[in-house]
Amino acid sequence: MSISCALKVVPIVLLLVLFALANAKKSADVTELQIGVKHKPPSCEFQAHKGDRVKVHYRGKLTDGKVFDSSFERGDPIEFELGSGQVIKGWDQGLLGMCVGEKRKLKIPAKLGYGEQGSPPTIPGGATLIFDTELVSVNGKPSSGEDTSEDEL
Repeated sequence: MSISCALKVVPIVLLLVLFALANAKKSADVTELQIGVKHKPPSCEFQAHKGDRVKVHYRGKLTDGKVFDSSFERGDPIEFELGSGQVIKGWDQGLLGMCVGEKRKLKIPAKLGYGEQGSPPTIPGGATLIFDTELVSVNGKPSSGEDTSEDEL
């Protein structure tokens, strides 16, 4: 291969490598909501439905593993009306049908999270969000003494 030919090929190969690296970083991103049940209580006394007042413990992470918020560390679960737009859409959808004491991992695409604008400075634009969640109560009704430690998340 001549030097002039090699000089033409090198920039193309370099661009391909950079493109592959950029896509590899994004491989943890999701385009649709993913719900993983990590723990289901033996019985489901109270289930979360649209309009219910729920209390949820959570740990929010970016795809690189960086935690941006956690109610577990504060010891203070968030309380809100499910399905009313008080939280991001990924939560309003991902917590539906959850039983008190249940633990879920939600992988939320940007379109159901903070979108292309993000939530500076902690959440960049276009970020996929990962939440470890635990439903603490529905309409003030907690689980029946189930172990709610965060170890299983």
